[in-house]
Amino acid sequence: MTPTIRIQREPFDLAAEAAKLADGRTDVGAVVTFTGRCRGEEGGQPIVALTLEHYPGMVEREITSHVEEAMRRWPLLGITVVHRYGRLQPGEEIVLVATASAHRQAAFAAAEFLMDYLKTRAPFWKQVESSTGRDWVDAKQIDDAAAERWRFPYQETEK
Repeated sequence: MTPTIRIQREPFDLAAEAAKLADGRTDVGAVVTFTGRCRGEEGGQPIVALTLEHYPGMVEREITSHVEEAMRRWPLLGITVVHRYGRLQPGEEIVLVATASAHRQAAFAAAEFLMDYLKTRAPFWKQVESSTGRDWVDAKQIDDAAAERWRFPYQETEK
């Protein structure tokens, strides 16, 4: 399996990306997708836009390392990660994580693992634009705690 990892400014087609993971395959029993979207508020305050910046090259290497870790932990048949950067308006899609496996448990766990690590380890910086100005968003302890739970090998149990 060759995972798909893209960092791009342009919007992505969620349905098309998810379909690519299973089209023409009979071994895929589950495709799980997560799509992160730009909210219209941050910290309870309305926002105008969100700007995501990244370190080209570094972000792809970091995401690749976590995708490879997911492939070691779970019996996956496909992975797609698409992350946008640039100025995004409320309602626009930011990130897609899609995983395919023979069984739902592996696909769900791998997607959650990848999102937890994307949120905390991928070198993206987020700036929120509101009517009063622009502010960089600090990392959140709750996100770090979510990623921390994956430090020890996760044991997959098939039913």
